[in-house]
Amino acid sequence: MLFTYDTEVALVTAAALANTASEDPDPLVDDAGLTRFLEQERFSGSRTHTPAELKAVLRLRTDLRELWTLPEESLVEGINRLLSASRALPQLVRHDGWDWHLHCTPPEAALADRMATEAAMALADVVRARELGRLRVCAASDCGDVLIDLSRNRSRRYCGSGNCGNRENVRAYRLRQSSP
Repeated sequence: MLFTYDTEVALVTAAALANTASEDPDPLVDDAGLTRFLEQERFSGSRTHTPAELKAVLRLRTDLRELWTLPEESLVEGINRLLSASRALPQLVRHDGWDWHLHCTPPEAALADRMATEAAMALADVVRARELGRLRVCAASDCGDVLIDLSRNRSRRYCGSGNCGNRENVRAYRLRQSSP
């Protein structure tokens, strides 16, 4: 394990949120879609189920997608902006079957603030560990999804959809077969 389990979970969730923007149809088009996403990612805490809450999460989705590809200095500025905006106050907590981990906002904080803070803290760990190379964009020619490479040998090239790697391998095979 390269990072603590809560950091890895937060990084995977941040990438998953950023990647919902490229899904068709958009799974976060309404509150029901956001609820499904949060349940899938096991994200806890209070919800308002309002259009404003959904809009704030969609803004965060855009911010995370942008942060993923920034150089270190710009990424740090973005992380600090997210932490400041959500008034982060780190504390250790244990709940819902999770062992001790950091929460930086209270459970009643706005959903987008809690999501932003978790993502920002996880990204801060990536910066501190000097592992920015693990923040990647899918190598498939027809995909722009982001991914976090948590493999030991830093070899992950494709997003988690499962289709991109297969598609690229088929393309490479067909290209080899067509060459004289």
